[in-house]
Amino acid sequence: MKQAMIFAAGLGTRLQPLTNDRPKALVEVAGKPLLEHVILKLKHQGFQHIVVNVHHFGKMIIDFLRVSDNFGLDIRVSDESQLLLNTGGGIKAALPLFDPSKPILIHNVDIASDMDLGQLYQQAEDMAATHGALLVTNQRKTSRFLLFNHEGLLRGWLNEKPEGNVGKAMGQEPVEELERWPFTGIHVLMPGIYEALKQYPDDVFSIIDFYLSACIEHRIANTTLPQDCRWVDCGKVEALERAQEILG
Repeated sequence: MKQAMIFAAGLGTRLQPLTNDRPKALVEVAGKPLLEHVILKLKHQGFQHIVVNVHHFGKMIIDFLRVSDNFGLDIRVSDESQLLLNTGGGIKAALPLFDPSKPILIHNVDIASDMDLGQLYQQAEDMAATHGALLVTNQRKTSRFLLFNHEGLLRGWLNEKPEGNVGKAMGQEPVEELERWPFTGIHVLMPGIYEALKQYPDDVFSIIDFYLSACIEHRIANTTLPQDCRWVDCGKVEALERAQEILG
């Protein structure tokens, strides 16, 4: 059984005014809500069990899933209505809803791509005995990077802003010797790291902060999108037209 979590709890502030009366998960592109696009892609690629977290206009998402009969899948809701838990806290809270013996594919609801998610999940299953997570990166222009060593293992982060570089290497390698890769918002957690996530001291935290704290003890690997694989962050209104080229 393939299982996945869709991050749909965000406030969607970058998509205002479209999110003034709905969650970003229900903003439509090519005639369907973003959430429906991600669910149908997961279904097409063999995922049977999905958890969707909700916060901003959460009841609208719950009603949408109910009316859609969960698209014929086993879909559970992780309700963050009382407190938005951020990405790491959201996964931590949702862990009891998953099979603890299988990897969990994580997908931001506002990401559109050509990536074969079933193939990614198989890659993660093949690595699960030795690795804690598999992070998907690409080659887009950005100022924020995850840093990986020559083995493709996470070792730090870097933010190249005009006011000056800020970064940190978690191991012995200097920042300047590590490869820079932008994170795509798609990743897979392996069962070997679940206990460490449960023991993380905070309830509201970024999953990237968790990965950085765990990357020396656990092997957190990088896999990159092929250059011809389209990818769009739909978090801004101006990006929705480009997303339609993928989702239409």
